[in-house]
Amino acid sequence: MRFKQDFFEQLDGFYSQVYPQGISNPHWLGWSDDAAKLIGLDKPNDDLLMQLSANAAAPGASYYAQVYSGHQFGGYTPRLGDGRSIILGEAAGPNGAWDVALKGGGPTPYSRQGDGRAVMRSAVREFLVSEALAALSVPTSRALAVIGSDLPVWRESQETAAITVRLAKSHIRFGHFEYFCYSEKGAPDKLTQLLNFTITQHFPHLTADAAGYKQWFVEVVQATAKMIAHWQAIGFAHGVMNTDNMSILGDTFDFGPFAFLDSFKEDFICNHSDHEGRYAFGQQPGVGLWNLKRLAQALTPIIPSDDLIAALNTYQPCLVSQYVSLMRAKLGLSADNDLDNSAQEKQDLALISQFTVMLENNQLDYSNSLRKMGLIDISSQHNPLRDDMLNVSEFDSWYQVYQARVGSVADVAVWQRQRNLHNPKYILRNYLAQEAIIDIEEKGDNSKLLKLQQLLTRPYDEQPEMDDFAKRPPDWGQGLIMSCSS
Repeated sequence: MRFKQDFFEQLDGFYSQVYPQGISNPHWLGWSDDAAKLIGLDKPNDDLLMQLSANAAAPGASYYAQVYSGHQFGGYTPRLGDGRSIILGEAAGPNGAWDVALKGGGPTPYSRQGDGRAVMRSAVREFLVSEALAALSVPTSRALAVIGSDLPVWRESQETAAITVRLAKSHIRFGHFEYFCYSEKGAPDKLTQLLNFTITQHFPHLTADAAGYKQWFVEVVQATAKMIAHWQAIGFAHGVMNTDNMSILGDTFDFGPFAFLDSFKEDFICNHSDHEGRYAFGQQPGVGLWNLKRLAQALTPIIPSDDLIAALNTYQPCLVSQYVSLMRAKLGLSADNDLDNSAQEKQDLALISQFTVMLENNQLDYSNSLRKMGLIDISSQHNPLRDDMLNVSEFDSWYQVYQARVGSVADVAVWQRQRNLHNPKYILRNYLAQEAIIDIEEKGDNSKLLKLQQLLTRPYDEQPEMDDFAKRPPDWGQGLIMSCSS
């Protein structure tokens, strides 16, 4: 790896230098060839294993943990920071640089009495979801590898430590700006320094001045809106949308108790610590805006309030437009030139909402139901979705409107193939991840993990030998919820 050290060299005081602590008996559990290409790597090797398990120094690495704060479940925590993640630097790749971080590399000044370690189950889950989201074209951080060990760590019981090697275009979060607004003396200077760095590094088309600041916040608002629209369309619940878990680039990261929907459920909660449902699936769009308002408050020393409010006002229209666009592709709804865009969008959103309500009322699997769009002959009243419905008359009423909206289809087979390009057959169901984790824990066997990884990199393809992975979960695996330490 060839490292740059722009954050480390230009933002002194925004981090603490800290060296990772190696894990014993390191071994590759998973490796992503696709992620490796992003930073110009080829295949894993023994030298790289020792470097990424923190048992040898990586040439050119600086090793540091960033400081930030954040709103956690609605309450402000003034000092957080990287408690179990240590950044090596920015690795240069063919299409730009990516931060390389060892998640689980040991304690930092921000560990808050924690051990700074990641347990194997959490490392495996982050590795898999990074692969899955990337293959689904959802903006996300990546995971280069997951490295296992025999180092014991304690959570509710004794487990083994592991390291996820995370790649991110940036680790700058909403919480960085909150920290340097509220927690530091001379905050405006530091805040301006951080904003100028962010623009120069990650928004180079903008200028680091008042006009650039205004447009930068618009782009942050809209990138966040588009990310969450992707979550809602694909049926992904993040689980812990604290402001310290929100990327300034609108990338999904900091994976904990995430889940993909099994049965469609608007109020699905995947985090067992979320007793009030703050981060339930259907709440995510509203929480995204709430988080952006917290970021806006932190930016008031350097960006006029009117500009911040104007940018925030673009959030909902941007999210709705992106969501409707994604769902149109899933359902096969082309543009209707006889309607203006806003009227068409409103009508389509109502049709989409009626569809998801039907799925919930009939307790149907979200991904599998959408995948059946690829089996529908739109000219026929009978289709596989109808067979799944308990309330057939409700479906027939919806389907009549849907057929009229789709209109005539010149080539049904082509239309069906197009649906399969937008509706994945395979998603990362929590029970599948759990089965892979159990095999590693009990047998030391990572073959199911590797099989699942390869499956998830081709989520839209028919893979007949993998059909069992597309089935609705067994009763024990339906709607699993996870802890933040998972």
